[in-house]
Amino acid sequence: MYHQSRIALGTAGLTLILATVLLGQSISPRATASLPTNTVLNVPEPAQPGGEPQSIVQIANLVYAGTKSSKCFSDHFLAKAETDSAISTSRKFHTVKLASDELYAYPMVIMTGEGDFTLPDKERDNLRRFIERGGMLLASAGCSSTEWNKAFRREMDQIFPDAKLVPLTLDHAVFHTVYDIAELKAKHGKPKPLEGVTINGRVGVIYSQDGLNDTGHSEGCCCCGGNEITNCIDINVNILAYAVMY
Repeated sequence: MYHQSRIALGTAGLTLILATVLLGQSISPRATASLPTNTVLNVPEPAQPGGEPQSIVQIANLVYAGTKSSKCFSDHFLAKAETDSAISTSRKFHTVKLASDELYAYPMVIMTGEGDFTLPDKERDNLRRFIERGGMLLASAGCSSTEWNKAFRREMDQIFPDAKLVPLTLDHAVFHTVYDIAELKAKHGKPKPLEGVTINGRVGVIYSQDGLNDTGHSEGCCCCGGNEITNCIDINVNILAYAVMY
């Protein structure tokens, strides 16, 4: 199940290293002091769906509502996460159906698009369990789509009737993991705040009505007059760090 996978995923070592990078702390040598100097630690790593070792963080790009895809969300931020933090990533998204059990192998999934949609009950149930077990959904209205925004809010009300989307203030931890983000910047004026759904004391859904897609790095995609958030790369890196740390 995913909550077990997330604990193993970067695992405690990834979290410790990431905290070390972010907080400027040193790792105590006591953990390895008792080992002989010629000891080689050879810990087998279980296979993941994408074929990478378990220490590599993989992100899923969802196929939802049957056949709708999230193709216009750039994976460019994964390379920056690897450069500016201790998170090792697969650099590319893996395409995963929302109704699939494969969903639980990932710490974070991406959901974006344009136009109206309705999730089947199986996809709703799978997404609810994924988030309740520690997964992160990063959702973004492609091209600031009004129809997609309405559909996504309707689905969140169905999936989490007792946990609403609420604005995330800039003092929230998600804005202060890898980078300190003081403001959201957009193409046209002041953007709408990011919103989150909190489940079991942590934010499990982060949503941008304007869009975090980074279409400038997506082949064949554009913002098409929407109000995409322009510092989305740093924000997406922070969201990834939050997903593996919390």
